[in-house]
Amino acid sequence: MDKRVVLDTNILISAFGWGGNPKQIFNEIIKGNLNLIISSKQFEELSKVLDYPKFDFSEEQKTRFKSLILEISIFVYPKEKVNIIKEDPSDNIFLETAITGKVDFIITGNNHLLKLKEFKGVKIVTPKEFLEI
Repeated sequence: MDKRVVLDTNILISAFGWGGNPKQIFNEIIKGNLNLIISSKQFEELSKVLDYPKFDFSEEQKTRFKSLILEISIFVYPKEKVNIIKEDPSDNIFLETAITGKVDFIITGNNHLLKLKEFKGVKIVTPKEFLEI
């Protein structure tokens, strides 16, 4: 069975802009070896972050990347709200998406998420840890 994963926004941006482990994972999604689960809230956040001036992506690059995400992702619409991460409540969206999408892994570099290690059976790992599994 194919693994279902949630990639946090920074991992998606890293895969798009820089490469390394996030890019390797993203390539597995493109090949169809992993299923990327995303929520519309996450997609909105990604769109916002892509527009940050520090990234300097062209409009065409941003449009192509968002189209690719739309094409390769399975969208879910979380109904259940969780309030596990108090330090940065916006990170709870990744947990909500993971539960709704019945994912196996949340892949993140975010310490608020990583220190949970697991949430309702979903393993929370860094890109490097994921690739070693």
